Amino acid sequence: MTTLEQQFVQTVATHKSTIYTVCYMFSKDDDEVSDLFQEVLVNLWRGFEGFEHRSDIKTWIYRVALNTCISLDRKKRRRPTVPLTMDISLFEDRDEDTRQVDLLHRRISRLQPFDRAIVLLWLENLSYEEIGQIVGITAKNVSVRLFRIKEQLKKMSND
Repeated sequence: MTTLEQQFVQTVATHKSTIYTVCYMFSKDDDEVSDLFQEVLVNLWRGFEGFEHRSDIKTWIYRVALNTCISLDRKKRRRPTVPLTMDISLFEDRDEDTRQVDLLHRRISRLQPFDRAIVLLWLENLSYEEIGQIVGITAKNVSVRLFRIKEQLKKMSND
């Protein structure tokens, strides 16, 4: 294994939870999350050698993961599919906290991909400056967008 490959493997091992978090935000289906994760890895590998370290590696990984998931989400929406499910969950939890979290996730999943990405990063406790660097907008714009997104989430019905 070359040094570059070793560095890549180490980087992925260090930041795999970040990548999974982004992928999970775009799908709850385990197989689809795995597909997204693999696609993110391919894109990270393609850009790894050219990464110039002008930003933190975690910022770059977030950006690549978000861009990959947003692109695949757009393609998926253009080409609707019918998922095959059994409509049962052996591990379904029905307490109030779980229902509230599930409701929040359903509402977030109805947001536009860019807004979903901002919420995801905010829920990861990143600063407005870090979020802005990742998505390519100013910290002030992050603040304004988050305010509008929160208002939009409040107005959504519980469908």
